[in-house]
Amino acid sequence: MLAGDVDITHSAHPLLMPARNAAQIVTIHDLFFLAHTHDTGAEIRRDYPVLAASHAQRAHAVITSTQHGRSQIIERLGVAGERIYVCPPGAPMWRTLGHQPNVPSDGCILFVGTLEPRKNVGALLDAYERLLERRREVPRLVLAGRGTAAASKWLARIHSAPLSGHVTHMGYVDEAAREDLYRSARVLLMPSLDEGFGLPALEAMSAGVPVIVSSRGSLPEVVQDAGAQVDPSDIDALATALERAVFDTSWAMHAAQAGLDRARSFTWTESARTLHRAYTEAVGRQRA
Repeated sequence: MLAGDVDITHSAHPLLMPARNAAQIVTIHDLFFLAHTHDTGAEIRRDYPVLAASHAQRAHAVITSTQHGRSQIIERLGVAGERIYVCPPGAPMWRTLGHQPNVPSDGCILFVGTLEPRKNVGALLDAYERLLERRREVPRLVLAGRGTAAASKWLARIHSAPLSGHVTHMGYVDEAAREDLYRSARVLLMPSLDEGFGLPALEAMSAGVPVIVSSRGSLPEVVQDAGAQVDPSDIDALATALERAVFDTSWAMHAAQAGLDRARSFTWTESARTLHRAYTEAVGRQRA
């Protein structure tokens, strides 16, 4: 329990930080823990489904990153809309990328994210395998992300035919190396079953890389018409979208430019203004 001269406590997760006199704020990235409890970690599986709603309702403000997330928090957690503030991340500033489309003819098909169930990596591999069946010259698939226990079957699969020799798992790629990673990409694919935001999509768009994203969660809101949106359960559709991105340069260039334009609407300055308003109004509610 925090006491003393503290105005605000802000938890970076859905559970309140105990405080006697401060305004209390929580961040809720998504509600995946409600819909797919069995796919979450031990503490999240144990605590979030039971406590998140009551904590969010007691919070003086709730921070989330999309309007989709805001709607879910209202509908599923019962939080008043005026207490929820949408603060998306700003687009990254690259050293050399971001000025024009980045569509290398020999670029890879890129996935960035933790290899966990909600990222739908099995469907990604299925779609890539289908593309290998359709075409002789297919770019390599690069998986950039930390493996989890669930990833063992996928990592074993990429070392067996027909994926062997075509797929590389790089593990986690830190911020310093990420610009080179996006520079090497022809297209980014995010076939997630759910996303609270989908930061790799924004990173790719801001780097001028075409994106293909799932039609679920917050990804359609983040990307809008600046990339392809595909049902993540439709393997043929995913493979077809990949085929177009790799072999239709006109489409890839158009999507890359649209992504650059879309990415410019995400600024840290605007999010900071919204967060400042959330803090100010939360303190007012606590003191009322």
